[in-house]
Amino acid sequence: MISKVITGKSFSGCCRYVCKPAERAEILYVHGVRESDPKQMAEDFEQSRRLLPNKHRAVFHGILSFHPDDKVTNELMANLAQKYLQEIGLINTQVAVVKHTDKAHPHLHIIANLVNLNGKAISDSWLGLRGKKAAQALTQAHRLIVAERRPRKQPGRVLSEEETVKEEIHTAIATGRMLCHSFEELQNWMVRHQIDVMFKRNRAGEICGISFRKGKYAFKGSSIHRAYSFSGFQKTFGYRPNIRIEQAPRLRRGLRR
Repeated sequence: MISKVITGKSFSGCCRYVCKPAERAEILYVHGVRESDPKQMAEDFEQSRRLLPNKHRAVFHGILSFHPDDKVTNELMANLAQKYLQEIGLINTQVAVVKHTDKAHPHLHIIANLVNLNGKAISDSWLGLRGKKAAQALTQAHRLIVAERRPRKQPGRVLSEEETVKEEIHTAIATGRMLCHSFEELQNWMVRHQIDVMFKRNRAGEICGISFRKGKYAFKGSSIHRAYSFSGFQKTFGYRPNIRIEQAPRLRRGLRR
């Protein structure tokens, strides 16, 4: 599965493009907007955008493309789209998920409002990268076929060994968060991927931080993604007295970040 992200200013133009013509577009899921007509849908998006008038680029347009051999039902597509939005931080906001049938491979268009239902701005920083990582994790979690992009005419910078390991840890955590139901399950998941989970304690012996190590490289959870801090995992799984944090080792001084 491949993710592409576009941000823009016009809900009217985006809704019209995504939902018309009706012969190629099938609405799979909506939240907070009407689906009967693209004009009404755009009006609903604009009404929420007006809660934050200074947010000019409030249109999120995401495209999820699947491999032609992937057997994905409408139900699975809608479910993947919602997990994708949650993973990149687009929650508590208006959404429309639309399947297009004009190409050989299955693909989705996702419209979301970067002004949430409380009138607060949703960060659009690194949305493209966040979308790419979420798509990679979902592809692995749901055992989809890896769809490869065509090579760039001007290849980008080659990742260093340390950056490559950091990407591998990120993908493992993102996938584990979707598959695991408890923090203990996540720890076992990381061990199976040869990744050590380590904890930092304060003077009172309470856990106050988390890091991940693979091979000779280790990273604070929050440096991989802000949701991967210890407090972030507490929010995801809730506090459980029986998780194995009491046996976890302390972080050593001089840990490579």
